[in-house]
Amino acid sequence: MRRNIGSGSPWEASVGYSRAVRVGNVVHVAGTTATVGGEVLGMDDAYEQTRVVLGIIRDALEEAGATLDNVVRTRIFVTDISRWEEVGRAHGEVFGAIRPAATMVQVAALIDPQHLVEIEAEAIIS
Repeated sequence: MRRNIGSGSPWEASVGYSRAVRVGNVVHVAGTTATVGGEVLGMDDAYEQTRVVLGIIRDALEEAGATLDNVVRTRIFVTDISRWEEVGRAHGEVFGAIRPAATMVQVAALIDPQHLVEIEAEAIIS
C-alpha cells in the first residue's frame, strides 16, 4: 500500500512529487529545503537552514507515521562544502544518538540560489 504525503507546496503538483511517500513500513522523504510559505528561512545561515529542513522532515515523517528515530539514511546536499561543520552540527543535534547512515556532498547549485542545503531522508518503521 502506497501513501503520498504532501506539504502543500505549489511545486508538488506541477513537478509531480510528494514531500514523502510511505510504502509498507518504509518512508522516503524528498529533497527538502528551508522554504516555508514560499520564503527561504535562515538566509546565508547554513546551520539555521539545516534546522528548518530537519523540522520539515520531522513533520513529514510524523504525518507518515514515523519518527526521527526511524531514520536510517540521510543525504545532505550543500552548495559550499566549506560550511560542512555548520550543517553537521545541526544534523548532529537531531541525529547524534540515532546515527543514520549519512552522506554530505557539494553540488553546483540548488533550485533557489538562496538555498544552502537540501536533505533527503529514509526511515524504516519497525
